[in-house]
Amino acid sequence: MELKHLIGKTGNPFTFKVEQRHIRQFAQAIGDSNPLYTDEEYAKKTPYKGIIAPLTFPIAVKPDDENDKFDLGLDYRRMLHGEQQFKYSRPIRAGETLYCHMKVTDVYEKDGKNGAMEFILLDTEINDENGEHIVTSRTNILYRPLVTN
Repeated sequence: MELKHLIGKTGNPFTFKVEQRHIRQFAQAIGDSNPLYTDEEYAKKTPYKGIIAPLTFPIAVKPDDENDKFDLGLDYRRMLHGEQQFKYSRPIRAGETLYCHMKVTDVYEKDGKNGAMEFILLDTEINDENGEHIVTSRTNILYRPLVTN
């Protein structure tokens, strides 16, 4: 397996300021009209006591600075987003700053029609300003075999 060396590789830590407009725009983009994501008065009356982000919001949490982008050193044309999982301790709230760190946690192989396919598990740990866990976003990336003619 050519990618096992990636296990344990980490990206630069980065922060992401969650603005209410980010949550509203994300909810609109995914077609979710739940007022918990857009209506402050409604959200204050819920057990959450304010606007929270949709559960899939961490997919949009990325570093702003090009120097903080996580480069695996691979041919990105061969990469395909396979699946996404989220493990929450609590919801993401409008106005908070997220402290994020990406890490390759596993690489495994499966047989496909064109030969062995490798999968890369990439976890993004997201904590609050006190270092408390909010969510882990796990991305499963399919690294397609190189097709030669």
